[in-house]
Amino acid sequence: MFFITALIVTLVVGDFGSTFFYHVPQHLWFTLHLRTHHDRRRPYFDHAVLSTDPAVLLDGFLGAVPYMIVAAFLCRLSWPGAVAGLGLGQLHVWWRHTTELGWRTPGRARALLRPLGIVLPEDHDGHHRNPEVEFGDIFRFYDAPARALLAWLAPTGRRARNAGRRTTRRVPARA
Repeated sequence: MFFITALIVTLVVGDFGSTFFYHVPQHLWFTLHLRTHHDRRRPYFDHAVLSTDPAVLLDGFLGAVPYMIVAAFLCRLSWPGAVAGLGLGQLHVWWRHTTELGWRTPGRARALLRPLGIVLPEDHDGHHRNPEVEFGDIFRFYDAPARALLAWLAPTGRRARNAGRRTTRRVPARA
């Protein structure tokens, strides 16, 4: 029982931490994730699975840190469960980037995983096509709160700052 608890808590709480303490801030204030994971010049399967680019690896590592912190705390409860949670999380990273390879989630798997709120490859593909939607690494139920947080914090974000700069540059000087 402790094994299953550690596994599930690693995934659920790790996804919460990764979504709200890494993914959302990267979309709002920083550029590493957007430059590497949302770079449209290369297939995103390359970013998630094949790349050896240090920036891509750093982005992946930083996204995984919340899972590793949660797993470290859960090692006392069940280290095999915590490690299995990390392993299952990594397998999900690879799986959710398979749509570019032609993968489509089979109907039965979709019927099983959709009620659990699991991000399917097709969902994550939607995030790559439109980085403003489909937040949550593993669980879809983090999407709505993440988008609400993004909307609430948008005035503090990179886009708002850059829009203000562009506006001031275009305003002609008065004589």
